[in-house]
Amino acid sequence: MKAMELKKVGQSQIIKISFLVAVLVSLSKTLFIYRMIDTGKMDLSGELISDLLLQFVFFFLFSWLILQLSANWAYTILNSRALRIAFTVFFGIITLMGTLKILEYAYPLAGLPISREEKGFLFFKYVIILISLIFVGRILRLQLIQKESAIENERLKQQNLQNELTALKNQIDPHFLFNSLNSLNCLIRDNEEATAFVSKLSFMYRYILQSGDRDLVTVKEELKFLESYTHLIKARYRNRFSIEIDVDHADLDKQLPPLALQSMVENAVKHNEISESHPLIVKIFSKGEALCVENPIRPRTTLAEGTGSGLANLQKRYFLLAKRNMTISAENNRFSVELPFLKTT
Repeated sequence: MKAMELKKVGQSQIIKISFLVAVLVSLSKTLFIYRMIDTGKMDLSGELISDLLLQFVFFFLFSWLILQLSANWAYTILNSRALRIAFTVFFGIITLMGTLKILEYAYPLAGLPISREEKGFLFFKYVIILISLIFVGRILRLQLIQKESAIENERLKQQNLQNELTALKNQIDPHFLFNSLNSLNCLIRDNEEATAFVSKLSFMYRYILQSGDRDLVTVKEELKFLESYTHLIKARYRNRFSIEIDVDHADLDKQLPPLALQSMVENAVKHNEISESHPLIVKIFSKGEALCVENPIRPRTTLAEGTGSGLANLQKRYFLLAKRNMTISAENNRFSVELPFLKTT
């Protein structure tokens, strides 16, 4: 529930419970008035009716405040369960004492007598209501959490079904594609540049398929894949694009999410100008327990087409895999992303 906006117990539910509590607690006084009417001994001064209404209003308002305190306010202000309990009890007692103090002034203002015994009985009633409603407020909150969890689980089920459906729609027979690439290679075998391009493309597709079931791959595997990806980019941009790699040998066996480096290079190509006067140089180097990808910031006027698996996608994968975030910086006209090394759990 912390990951999403905290929802509150509905006002209608709190009002209904407060009204019911006020009715039940005032029931003894109501029955007493009914007996007087039934026996013909009703006091026409109306003091009993006024007393009943006054108590009902105060019981209702007190119940509403305690329910708000225990079911909503404590959860909005505090995260710790122990602090929420202490907060609810402390302010519940303050509300109790304040209500009783106001009642002491309200009775004389309404012209109603109140004996010492009645004050003691009222205090007993309010204490019972306070204890009961603290538990009721907790139950209401647990019901809300359970309901929200059920809704979230259903949403995730629907999302998984949609993802499966999308995967089925986008599924391509790998054998068909590889056979087609091999046939294409035969047709263009006299063109070394085109043959190399198709070979790199075939390797890339095979790598994507093989890494699809893996959460992490080694830096060495990523760099080998990046070599093929770079070849494809250079086929378009020639000497206007280059990659400088300076990775420590000790880091080659460390792990990253699949296609992490490709996503960063694609992001750089997509968002920056690549021209004869401003060639794009992407640098990849070791930096502590991370791999840093850096490029100059020269925003292009029109965005190039992308695969949609860029920075946001990679950020989400890092969080899902290890509850970690990438370090992103855009200072001194340089854009850099630090990709922390991850470990297989």
